[in-house]
Amino acid sequence: MKFYDRERELAELEKLEKQTSGSARMTVLTGRRRVGKTSLALEFARSRKHLYLFVSKKSESLLCSEYLEDIQRQFEVPVVGEIKTFRDIFRLLLELSRKAPFTLIVDEFQEFLQINPAVYSELQHLWDVNKGKCHLNLICIGSIYSLMHSIFEEKKEPLFGRADRVLCLKPFPVRTISEVLDDYGVTGTKALFDCYVLTGGMPKYLDLLTANSALSFDRMMEFLLQTDSPMLNEGRNLLIEEFGKHYGTYFSILELISLGKTARMEMQSILEMDIGGYLDRLESIFGIICKHKPINAKRNSRLQKYRITDNFLNFWFRFIYRNRSAVETGNFSYIREVIDRDYSSHCGLMLERCFHELLAEAGNYNRVGSYWERGNQNEIDLVALNDLKKTITIADIKLNKSRLSVEELKHRAHGLVACYPRHEPEWLGLSVENISDYLPEGR
Repeated sequence: MKFYDRERELAELEKLEKQTSGSARMTVLTGRRRVGKTSLALEFARSRKHLYLFVSKKSESLLCSEYLEDIQRQFEVPVVGEIKTFRDIFRLLLELSRKAPFTLIVDEFQEFLQINPAVYSELQHLWDVNKGKCHLNLICIGSIYSLMHSIFEEKKEPLFGRADRVLCLKPFPVRTISEVLDDYGVTGTKALFDCYVLTGGMPKYLDLLTANSALSFDRMMEFLLQTDSPMLNEGRNLLIEEFGKHYGTYFSILELISLGKTARMEMQSILEMDIGGYLDRLESIFGIICKHKPINAKRNSRLQKYRITDNFLNFWFRFIYRNRSAVETGNFSYIREVIDRDYSSHCGLMLERCFHELLAEAGNYNRVGSYWERGNQNEIDLVALNDLKKTITIADIKLNKSRLSVEELKHRAHGLVACYPRHEPEWLGLSVENISDYLPEGR
């Protein structure tokens, strides 16, 4: 699959590179695995003088030996004396950047922690001493969000405050998924929506599906539900290292949220334990869930639900992890039957999320959200506000277009409209077919 999107991030990296004419710059590039961090960095560096170093799980001396070979091959410079430590490698690279600027990409930067944790304080010292005299464009890539957050954003850590930018890469928006499908000759909003539900715009998953000609719903399911599918154990592979020894509790919470058990008290009742700390970490440290409140809720309101932010993980926990016994016995036909039975109910929330993203991307609103009252009464799927123009868009969203009723929506929205008496309401009924209305040039 070719390189798509990322114009904003490429422009930001280019701006930082230009600043190295004055002094060195450090950029942190983070985001969950499979989101395309390495591809972005290499796309940026492709036409520039650069060096790419991958931090694999090897000894420090062995890695340094490999790095030294790369440095000598790239820069054609003699190296005097032995270089067996990361400190010496970084010192050498900073020295080389005094003569001519270049980009250094260090991938899986958090893995230094397992090999030699002292490297962060050593880099801090070297950076502080040499930054003003060097012209290095350093890009640090990390996939374990919690560790990268700790390394660069916790005050007690040596590299706190050293990064000039922290770029958190997100999955592709709906319009880019549409562009990918167009390039592979796949048309229709149903195919686009199914691809959005499964991949959430994650570049690696789109790459897998396109490479295996699995872009219809049936072909996607066939590709997913087979013994050697790279996506079958993906949730486990992604998260166990992040969560550590308590992964079982985290997995149980995420399974419940994927099934629609989105209130803290409801989850605690099922799990029979206090999960407040787990929810906080899932939100603020791991970035896997988020709080969802009514659009008019106050900051400290407890009227809230939890949602999994990643579409693929949402799907994986609901259909794969929940049926892990069937996975282990290879009974994929059973899982397919469960998916066929429950896919429509799963897609209801996904369609709401899709339209929330589309309207937010349109740039016509300063707030996009939902509305409900206590007891989940008078739920409104989508509310979009433009507080400057004093407009409010209120939408009902249904997979089955025949079930849409603007009159019934107006009845449910009585309390919402009362909260914004100066806003002019626009009433919409949205279904899968309407996705194309919010895409560039339609679909």
